[in-house]
Amino acid sequence: MQNDSHNVVDTCFVRSFMRNFVRFSVVSVFVVILMASAVSQAQAQGILGEILNRMDKYNKTLQSLQADVTMVKTNTQLGVSDTSVGSTSYLPKGSKTPMYARIDWTKPVQEQMAVIGDKYELYRPRLNQIIEGKVDKAKNNAAAGGALGFMNMGRAQLKANYNVEFVAEENLKDGTLTWHLLLTPKVATSYKSADLWIDKDGTPRQARILEKNNDSTTVLLEKIRKNITIKADVFTLNYPKNAKKVKA
Repeated sequence: MQNDSHNVVDTCFVRSFMRNFVRFSVVSVFVVILMASAVSQAQAQGILGEILNRMDKYNKTLQSLQADVTMVKTNTQLGVSDTSVGSTSYLPKGSKTPMYARIDWTKPVQEQMAVIGDKYELYRPRLNQIIEGKVDKAKNNAAAGGALGFMNMGRAQLKANYNVEFVAEENLKDGTLTWHLLLTPKVATSYKSADLWIDKDGTPRQARILEKNNDSTTVLLEKIRKNITIKADVFTLNYPKNAKKVKA
């Protein structure tokens, strides 16, 4: 009888120990997960701070830019993408001056676009037509103007208008290592979100705008040449006097 009593006590002790051990293990794992998550968030915030600092430094030193440009427009409903390539000249927005940009598309068709502030002109030689409109409502090849607008944003402007998240380190198609940022507008806009890819020098190399219907416009800059002389007349399009003007 005494052995049976000891066996019962031992069994109860083992069961109690196992229950407490399991509870302790679950709590420990949960604490470890929370700590890992906190460390991960802290690291992400640290990286984000470094990225924004480099973007600010880039913006303060940027006076002009020329580059090759590739734009990919994706229609999610049709499952197709259209690619345009060309070159761009760019002057950043100043304290008293608007952003200036020009894109000369060479493929698949030749078109010229000039952007001054939030307005654009798109000249289509084959149609002898000029489309005028607002950048935030631009379609087709003119949509590149909206993406270029993200190329001159610093910490203050990003923080004021977007919730900014660090996504990951990613390589662009030319092998450039970049930091991928996700920008979610704090107020209602014509698009859902935007993405930026920033290189080690703080230069925005790629921008993508995601529309509310999940269509997207992605603009990639390559062979970047910074702080070179760009004459003001570059941003004035030359077209025939009989070219037909159309409001977008």
